[in-house]
Amino acid sequence: MAQGQRRMVERVEPRFEPEKGEEADQGDSFRLTREDRPAPVPLELRERSPSRAKTARSSKGWSLFGGSSSRGGGSNRRGGGGGGSSGGGRKPKRRRSMLYRLTYWSFLLCMWGLLGVGGVVAWYAANLPPIQNLEVPPRPPNVKIVSADGTVIANQGEMGGAAISIKDLPKYVPQAFIAIEDRRFYSHYGVDPQGLARAGYVYLTTHRLTQGGSTLTQQLAKNVFLTPERSLRRKIQEAILAVYLERKFSKNQILEMYINRVYFGAGSYGIEAAAQRYFRKPAKELTIAEAATLAGLVKAPSSLDPTKNPKGAHDRAQLVLDAMVDTGAISAQDEKTALATPVKVSKFAARSSGNYPADWISNQLSDLTGPLDTDVVVETTIDAKLQNLAEQSLRLGLDKSGGKLRVSQGALVAMDPDGAVRAMVGGRSYAESQFNRAISAYRQPGSTFKPFVYLAALMNGATPDTVRDDAPITLAGWSPKDFSREYRGPVSLTTALALSLNTVAVRLCAEVGPKAVVAVAHSLGINSNLDPNPSIALGTSEVTPLEITSAYATFANGGRMVIPYVVKRIRTEKGKVLFQRQAPGNQRVIEDDKVGMMNAMMSQTLTVGTARKYGLPGWQSAGKSGTSQNYRDAWFIGYTSHMVTAVWLGNDDGTSTSRMTGGSLPAQIWNEFMRGAHRGVPSAPLPGRPWVREAPPPEDVIAQQPQFDGAPEDQPVAVEPVMTANAPRNTGRPIADWLNRVLGR
Repeated sequence: MAQGQRRMVERVEPRFEPEKGEEADQGDSFRLTREDRPAPVPLELRERSPSRAKTARSSKGWSLFGGSSSRGGGSNRRGGGGGGSSGGGRKPKRRRSMLYRLTYWSFLLCMWGLLGVGGVVAWYAANLPPIQNLEVPPRPPNVKIVSADGTVIANQGEMGGAAISIKDLPKYVPQAFIAIEDRRFYSHYGVDPQGLARAGYVYLTTHRLTQGGSTLTQQLAKNVFLTPERSLRRKIQEAILAVYLERKFSKNQILEMYINRVYFGAGSYGIEAAAQRYFRKPAKELTIAEAATLAGLVKAPSSLDPTKNPKGAHDRAQLVLDAMVDTGAISAQDEKTALATPVKVSKFAARSSGNYPADWISNQLSDLTGPLDTDVVVETTIDAKLQNLAEQSLRLGLDKSGGKLRVSQGALVAMDPDGAVRAMVGGRSYAESQFNRAISAYRQPGSTFKPFVYLAALMNGATPDTVRDDAPITLAGWSPKDFSREYRGPVSLTTALALSLNTVAVRLCAEVGPKAVVAVAHSLGINSNLDPNPSIALGTSEVTPLEITSAYATFANGGRMVIPYVVKRIRTEKGKVLFQRQAPGNQRVIEDDKVGMMNAMMSQTLTVGTARKYGLPGWQSAGKSGTSQNYRDAWFIGYTSHMVTAVWLGNDDGTSTSRMTGGSLPAQIWNEFMRGAHRGVPSAPLPGRPWVREAPPPEDVIAQQPQFDGAPEDQPVAVEPVMTANAPRNTGRPIADWLNRVLGR
């Protein structure tokens, strides 16, 4: 046995030389006999042999991906049969199950998907500024403008309302937003996987980002850091920033920032602005139904605007109430009560004329306080009741007669004699046009400019009883005419101003010189450029309603020039005073006796003159009507010792009205407003030294006045040559000649 084993493992070398007795046959010299061939190595010996094991491993030929090479597969060439025990072949491989393959490839796809998503996120995150350097920008400051009695007129600034603490709100207000926008707000970390999955599915199936899937934190991140574009890039950045906000702020801080910055439509950002805009009340006074209405607006502020789409807003609010019940924010009974109580939406809040003075105030803030970095309260001189009365008077007057007279716009300014603006309406409707005609429309004042001509004449030595000829006059080819085309001959200055006679005004302007008239107008507060030519007497240079009103205030306050103002004090919400108006020492520009003369003459306009139908019972009032060339502008400016008010009517494009004059509709609107403004106010006379007549006026001058209905008084003039201050002077008939005629001498 031992000898047999040794033989099996002994190497047998081939013989190349024939043995003795054998023939030397070349063909047989390399042939092995059966006995010479080595027997197969037993399996147990092969397994124990290191060299054989190594050789066997190398011959298996497994590929990198789990298959076998041609050498390792199939049958064993040396062993003959594939699976026989005596041949030494391998056992066949077992086929992997379908579950194994599915698991393997699913895992592989998930890994590649995660790598892909990670790459996309990293790419978009790289376009963001370093997270550690990000800071939530401060909320733009709000400017709350209040009337003299504290009533909120408007909120100015980018947000349209002040910030409010979540602690100051009823609990159901923030809960309404959570219920409809992000029910899992208090459980997620800035990103809601369920919402993202829903949005992702919709995007993959429709290729549109119609589903939000955004949490309140993501919406805040979008509002604070990103643009409103709808794209995959922005959604990824939004999610990254939402996680950052969740790490830096508490849930209540995030919720408070959100409700103070979210957009509600109509220029309202934040819950306080929206509450004031739609319900004319502070946010802390919102009812459950009102809170649900505002929470529903966030989805689509324009299409769900309750002032334009009340049914859509109501249906959306009902969904919010249902969600609030589902989340436990309110009870079913609360919802029933809310649905049974109709929400009263303020349709005209955005159209309020109070926005006209509010805009004017906003333009002054930087000069008064410098840059603002906090919410402020501006205390104004505006009287909320008078502001509403002014808006109503102007709108009703235009609604009633505007179509017939072909006039579409108007403006009204009312101020105290010291220049404090009490009401300002800059147009027929703020919602339709935000252009403030009271401060920015430069229009020809027509005959409302004549008082400055007469004042210049008084300063030059004339008196109310001074007589001038109402007769044709020609200056360098220009021949102004009166409205009636009739001439009255010698008239006093009082009569000429009351009847608004053009020829007398032009004569006076030529006497004192156009430059003197311009100087007087500027000294009373007219800031516009005025051309010093004879036609200035008829108001051909343009002015604004505000500046000419302030000039008339000089007559109402006893001769002191005023600078119109509207801001009394500016303070922060915490009470720190940033600006306080100091009482100015108004300079006297008209002597007391001249003030008395002007008031005596101008009061005749409302008793026997062009606006005699519109005097104020119980009050001494004065004023002047005016109509510009071709009936483009119609004015009435009047005053008492209590208030000065100007009304302008016309068309923005400068087209002519239907022969409307200042003594008609403008005087009517003025009277309507002034009656309300003086209701309950003790009567007081106009200031100035009372004028004592030197002699009676020419007989029958007033009696011969045509009985106009509405008193159209001014003949439109065509301005031709520009005259200088050296123009020929026509002094009219001397007073002595007039007295001789009156006395029959």
